[in-house]
This record gives sequence, structure tokens and C-alpha cells, in this order.
Amino acid sequence: MDLSHLLTVARGDAPADLVLCNGRVVNVFTGEIIEADVAIAGDTIAGLGAGYEGRETIDLQGRYLCPGLIDAHVHIESSMVTPPQFARAVVPRGTTSVVCDPHEIANVAGLAGIRYMLEASEGLPLTVFVNASSCVPATPMGTAGATLTAEDLATLHDHPRVPGLAEMMNFPGTVMGFSDVLAKIEAYRDKVVDGHSPGLSGQQLNAYVAAGIGSDHECITVEEAREKLRLGMRVFLREATGAKNLRDLLPVVTPANSRRCALCTDDRHPHDLLEEGHLDHLIRLAVAEGLDPVTAIQMATLNVAEWFRLWDRGAIAPGKRADLVVVSDLHDFRAELVFSGGRLVAREGEPVGDWPIPRPDESAVRDTVHLQMSHVRLEIPAQGERVRVIGVVPDQIVTRHLVEPVARRDGLAVADPERDLLKMAVIERHRGTGNVGLGFIQGLGLKRGAIAGTVAHDHHNVVVAGADDESMRTAVRAVAEMGGGLAAAHGETVLARLPLPIGGLMSDQPIEEVRRQMDALLAATRELGSPLHDPFMVLSFMALEVIPSLKLTDQGLVDVEAFDFVPLFA
Repeated sequence: MDLSHLLTVARGDAPADLVLCNGRVVNVFTGEIIEADVAIAGDTIAGLGAGYEGRETIDLQGRYLCPGLIDAHVHIESSMVTPPQFARAVVPRGTTSVVCDPHEIANVAGLAGIRYMLEASEGLPLTVFVNASSCVPATPMGTAGATLTAEDLATLHDHPRVPGLAEMMNFPGTVMGFSDVLAKIEAYRDKVVDGHSPGLSGQQLNAYVAAGIGSDHECITVEEAREKLRLGMRVFLREATGAKNLRDLLPVVTPANSRRCALCTDDRHPHDLLEEGHLDHLIRLAVAEGLDPVTAIQMATLNVAEWFRLWDRGAIAPGKRADLVVVSDLHDFRAELVFSGGRLVAREGEPVGDWPIPRPDESAVRDTVHLQMSHVRLEIPAQGERVRVIGVVPDQIVTRHLVEPVARRDGLAVADPERDLLKMAVIERHRGTGNVGLGFIQGLGLKRGAIAGTVAHDHHNVVVAGADDESMRTAVRAVAEMGGGLAAAHGETVLARLPLPIGGLMSDQPIEEVRRQMDALLAATRELGSPLHDPFMVLSFMALEVIPSLKLTDQGLVDVEAFDFVPLFA
């Protein structure tokens, strides 16, 4: 936008390209609702108030005009679709910007994976900011497809859509001052450094904050969130498919600290995006729990923009980008019109107009599953009477560290579905090492059969859990034959599958088709006995060795609090 022309429109000396009239503007700076017209020149807001003329005028008829929503932390790959398809799901619901951490695809394809996400999101009605992934791999205790050093990450520093360093999950390394971790923080010290510190408290949290890390989205209790707020951190309240923390954390939000809080979705599957929504869903949840609607909108707009230094967006004011959402009821936030850069891009929950179709280089993110079934061994010799068990916590990604008696048959430790005790395996699929981590999990609820996938945070090896070895092998074989994806099996029969050929993480199909295939998978898991909303999402986090308490990687069972391996038999 030419500045001289913008000022001409702002003064009222030239017509605006678009005037939105008779609206009630949600002013996130003051917390007020103001009756005002909004004049737009190109992609920028020129002015607010009466008396503007435009080449086009839209009468809002008293509806509310809000800033476009901004997701503070999301992994687009978890939607299992490419950025253009993700945009088609969230923009019609009012989200016009996201800050993503592409560490899922980065753990598969390294820098090439991050550059793929940048290319695949170029020019969309959704502005995709891409933080530089700080922990690839998350730790040395899981085998990833790539390693990113501080020098690698420095090559992304000056990209205009890279606002900072993504979640520093290696909080033990940060606290202890490991040189490789500190080098990454130093490389982005002049930008934003996001955090990830579940359960961290006291002097260790002091050290983490002193390192320059300023946010966290892993809080699960009010006490944890309050401690972090008191130390100056920004707290993102998360409502994901697998981790539902928003309701539990809302009591921490007060008029005194709300501007230090934001909303994020982190990881949401297609059925939740299309059925419940995106940030609009979080706003509705928060308001239903008693949060002031304008405060909720601030937490999904201005607060995020200010933390990430996105000075051109997050509010409705002269000079800001014209990312705007029209709603009729702030207590039931549902986007009716969505504007991106001054252009109408969605109406009544559906995309409108021609959207760009990026053509990224996919060579580095295809054919990423390197697995030989002949090398996969799932048998566990019985070396004792009791085993450590990963205990699923409903609607959370933290787990319990259990010790349970193990069923034995023919000298082997086996699953016991009657006690909801399933066998679990993580099989390395990037480098052909043949690594297979074996363990047990309680809480998935399968009575028979198995489920498997190449979505296994954050190393994204093959993860499988089941009631018997034959079903587990069938599910793993299906995933490998698809070149990545999700599968449910019973015996030698594959019940349902979802191909994810891009990095083993994303489909190349429309999100509606992915949702249909995912619905078939979830129906299959219910037939197998699982009562969970989405057991695939739950299972994917059982391999993430930076979230307490007990997790499994291809290298073995990890006690996250001790940050070390532990034997399976107790």
C-alpha cells in the first residue's frame, strides 16, 4: 500500500476501496464497543468514523466487527492436511493468521520440511507465520529424520514470516545451560523465543525464564499458570484435540493479567476443525465459562500480535492490516463475513472467491517411510512379574507412570485387554536402524485389534498399540505400504486407513475427504472397543518424551521427570 495514497484516503480526500458501515467495532485496545464505519484502502485500514466514501460499501446492519483471529501456537501438520487445506478450514471461521511451529515436518525432513511449509503457505488468505523449530529432534532419546543446529536455524532468521524461535522443549537442557541449546536461543535473542515447560517450577523455572524464554502453552493447572505469569511469561490457554486445558485454566485469567494471556489450538484433527471450529470454538468455550467476550477476543488477536511483534495486525485501527471478522453475537462467536487484507474471502462459513494455490517443492517430504517388516520384532520376553505402564490421562497428553502385573504366555509378556493393558511399540522409520521400543499402555480401551500411525510426536516414527501381535503387525504393514498414515486392524484385516504421503503426516487430499477417512478410522476404533474421542491423537503423544510422566520412543521407555531411560520390568 502506497503511504501517500493511504493518507489521502484516511483524510477523506479520496474514496476508500471498501467501506464497512453501520458496524459495532470491537476495540481491543480499550475494551469498548464503538459504532463506527471502517474505511479500507487496498489491504490496509485507512480510518474509522463517519463520513467515508468508498468504491464499494457493505452495510453491516449493526453487527460486530472484530479483528481477524490469530492462533498463538499451532502445528498445522496435526490437521493432517497441507497449509492451503488447513486455511480453507479455519479462515471461514475467522482465523486470518497463525503462528505455527513446523517441527513435525522438520523432524522428518529437516530444513527442507520447514521451507516446504513456507512455500506451501505463500500468498494464502491465511497468513502463516513459521517459527524456527528449536528442538529437532526433541531429545536424543528418540530417533528423528533430521537434526537442526543453531547454524541451521540461523538461515531462517531473516525470513519475513519467521517471527522467532519455536517452543524450546528441551527445558532440562535450557536450565542446565547446555551449549547447543543456548546457541539456538542466542541466535534468536533479538526475536521472540517461545517456551514449552510442563510442570516446571521454582528455581528451575527461574532459570528457564532467565534464559530469555517468554511464553508457555503447556500449563494444566491454575497454580502452574499463575507462577509463570508472575515471572513475566505469557501463558497460552490451549484447547486441542488431545489436550483440553482451556476450562481448567480460565480461572487464572483476571482483569489485571488478561493481556498476558492468549488462546492457542496446538494440535486439532480435521473432524474437530470442521465440526467444532478453530479459535472461534475456543472463544465460545471461554465466554460460556464466564469470560468477558471482549477479553476473549483480545486473547485471540491483540495479545498474540503484541507478543510476536506482529505490529501490522491484531486490532482495528488506521494502518493495520484489514483482517476482519463480522459476527452477530459476541456470546456465540460465529463468523459471517471474513476479510483478509481487505478482500472478502469467506461468507457464512464457506470460502468465497479465488484462493491462490501454492506449488511447493515436495521432493523432500515424499517417500519418507523406510521400514522393513522382516526386521520388526514385537515379542517381549517375560523378565519379571511387573512392568512399567504408560497410563493415559483423559483429555490430556501427560501420562501416569504405573506399575502393573503383566500377563504371561509361553515365556512372553503379552497384552491383557480385559484389564485395558495393551502392548505398545515405537518402530524407527527414518534411517533404517531397526530400532523397536516396546512397552505397555493402559487407557486406550481397545478390546481387540490394533491401531498404528506415522504420527508420533515429535520424532514421528511408527507407533502402534494393540491387543495382539498379529493385529499390530497388520496395522504397521498397512501404514508402511501407504508411505505413511494411520490404520486400524483386527487380525489380518485392515479395517480402515488414512494415507498421509506428505512426510507421513499430511494428506494431499481436500480436508473434507480426510475428515471422511478419519471418521471411518474412528468408527473402526469404536468397533474395537475404544471409548476415546480420538485414540489416534492420544496414541501419537504417548511417544513424546518431553511431556511427563512415562513415554516410549524407538530407543526405549523414558521417565520424563528423570529425563532418562528406565527398564520395562519393575
